[in-house]
Amino acid sequence: MITIQAYYKGVELELFKVFTSAISETCSRDYTPEQIRAWLPLEYNAEKWRDRVEGINPYIAIYEGKIAGYADLQSDGYIDHFVVGAEYQSKGVGGALMEALIGSSDLNRAYSHVSITARPFFEKYGFVVVGENTVSMRGVELKNYIMERLAV
Repeated sequence: MITIQAYYKGVELELFKVFTSAISETCSRDYTPEQIRAWLPLEYNAEKWRDRVEGINPYIAIYEGKIAGYADLQSDGYIDHFVVGAEYQSKGVGGALMEALIGSSDLNRAYSHVSITARPFFEKYGFVVVGENTVSMRGVELKNYIMERLAV
């Protein structure tokens, strides 16, 4: 069973673990080891990560009592983080999070910078590519897509 709830203090380290597993394991099929290393934080900085998570105020997905993913939707429609842990892929966690985001919004548009790995998932929920983007992280280039969905 998957439940979705609002962010609450004290889960930051668990969210960090979900974030790092999604990048290091799930995204490794579409990005090189060098890109993965550049994408991942160098170390866990509890204060910096807490500030980041509190700033986006995500929904949290709980799968069989464990944090399996998280996602946010900002007031302008931007989805900053949409993350499902590697061990929870293809178990409905992403779908439950997306439904929570879409169902909580009266926005006319949602958009995000979406990894190569996540593109098919976002397309399944009506997002379309409106541009390609290359970001540089620690001197390493990573490709992603700018995707949007109208009539959220």
